[in-house]
Amino acid sequence: MVMKTNNRLMMLGGIDAGKSTLTDVLLGKERVSEKVKTQALTYDDWIVDTPGEYMENPLFYRTIMATSMEITHVAFVQDSTVDKTIFAPGFSSGINKLSIGIVTKLDHDKADIEHSIKLMKKTLIRGPIVLTSSYTGQGIDLIYDLINLNSMKEMKEYVEKSNSGNILFHELHKR
Repeated sequence: MVMKTNNRLMMLGGIDAGKSTLTDVLLGKERVSEKVKTQALTYDDWIVDTPGEYMENPLFYRTIMATSMEITHVAFVQDSTVDKTIFAPGFSSGINKLSIGIVTKLDHDKADIEHSIKLMKKTLIRGPIVLTSSYTGQGIDLIYDLINLNSMKEMKEYVEKSNSGNILFHELHKR
């Protein structure tokens, strides 16, 4: 399924988190068997893919912030096979766009989904968390639906009505 939308999504995550593979799946592109390293910001239809180095080097944060002016949604991508996160706690609060947490590689034999959700909850102040596999297609339809929503309230209502086990809504409660 190839989607058309007026909204634009920026992918953020560490090196090898699955951002480019997920981008290709969301855009309905053929998967290339040989992995290609993202070297710079890649604008493709409604998705902006970023190199993992942009999150690993704070010198690139200005580029991320400037690019965020061109988007409506930001995806914070967490590889479920990695036991640490590239994002500082509450990192999503620094980008005033609709946040979507995405946990990738759900189908991998080394996936630790519960730990990845815990890491994503530290990154997101508020927003949906989608569990995905670019190879089986799990969770992809949920991202399509979320990108077409225009407020966090709509996203929360969508998650509450969803029957999918691949999505949850996280909200940091202040005490």
